[in-house]
Amino acid sequence: MTNYSPVNWTYDLFPEHHKYLTFLKKVYRHEFRKNWYRRISVPLLEKNEIIEKSGFNINPIFTSNDFDINQNPSLSIVRAYLDNEQKEEIQPVYYYYMDRFYKKSEDSLRELDLIWTEIIWENDPILDAIQIYINTIVLDKIGLKGKYTLSINSTWILKEKLKYREELVTYFDNKRHVLSEKSQNLIDTDPMQIFLSKEEDDIILSESAVSMYPKFLKKDSKAHYEKLKEYLDLLEVSYKEDHTLVSDSDTQTNTVFQIVNENSEVMVRWSRHNSLAKNLWEAKEIPATGFFADTEVIVKTLIENNIKIKNKDKIDLFIVQLWDEAKSIVLPLSLKARDAWINTVVSLWTPSMKEQMLKAQRSKAKYIVMVGIMEARNGIFQVRNEEDGTQEEVKKEDLINYMIEKIGQENLDFYSPAKDLIIE
Repeated sequence: MTNYSPVNWTYDLFPEHHKYLTFLKKVYRHEFRKNWYRRISVPLLEKNEIIEKSGFNINPIFTSNDFDINQNPSLSIVRAYLDNEQKEEIQPVYYYYMDRFYKKSEDSLRELDLIWTEIIWENDPILDAIQIYINTIVLDKIGLKGKYTLSINSTWILKEKLKYREELVTYFDNKRHVLSEKSQNLIDTDPMQIFLSKEEDDIILSESAVSMYPKFLKKDSKAHYEKLKEYLDLLEVSYKEDHTLVSDSDTQTNTVFQIVNENSEVMVRWSRHNSLAKNLWEAKEIPATGFFADTEVIVKTLIENNIKIKNKDKIDLFIVQLWDEAKSIVLPLSLKARDAWINTVVSLWTPSMKEQMLKAQRSKAKYIVMVGIMEARNGIFQVRNEEDGTQEEVKKEDLINYMIEKIGQENLDFYSPAKDLIIE
């Protein structure tokens, strides 16, 4: 570690990663808009009282008695929904969240860049199916079709979980000597959490454990799970059932799903958590379901599969200059070129023409315009085509039209966010 290294649980994101990240967020946002999701932002901090009442298994980060970093956006989204009287809106409400996020396990703290969703108010399994479908559509569209596995399970309500846990205690109790130390301790507290272990012996024993479905699920629970599978079949979503797939929290009810890549790394995960609102003082449960997509893992998977992203910042025109007289010509000209939708970079800071030319060539610009003192005075520029190595003289007043003709009107960068404004 050098003196410049960030805190060991944080990381830096450079432009090459952001190229993938921005693309991924755009694809998700497109699917969200089609399915009536709206964006929500919530505070990084929440009151300790709310965090403790939520029922989520959260390891504190701060030592403050009043507040802490919230490690589960679902908690903040549901809290915001209740606090801002969103029950008066058309129900259910569909939210998505995109931001940095922090998660502390027993032995580490991670900084993540997550895409998160929440649908609040309805308990219909079709909402779970829709969220699963959105993720498969996104992953297929970005080139990962056939590169991931979707697993589903149902654990339903707390009363049913308690009976299932009794069965698991009996199963794991006479196998204590094989389990890891952590899993041994879980037998008497929450044996379902043994399914989350990454230890090889724990995994092998978990796979042989009795399944909650169908033995321990009651009529409503079975019907919900069967309907979910029917909807997934209707949507032609391939999945496998995994009875070891569980949540790390008692707030989880009914559906659990997970999508992993070919290296078994979790790309998408989450569940239904109907009891959360009731934990936060509400008189009755308010159904809620959501998922999170781990952008770091998805981007890593894209890169490992050699999937490239189109570079929309590709430079069409790079202008190099020498001395102040040329700068006074180049600066306004470069602004006019950008206004004409030509993707333009201008070098205004380096006195050496040789060094500027090296920068221009490294930028992989299609065309380089060279403006020295003589060019600035006579208004005739040298324009070099980097693709075929040719060079032409072009008058200053003709340069923009010349570039548009060479680049092609259809290839200009016409994107302008200001066009979204409505001025009355």
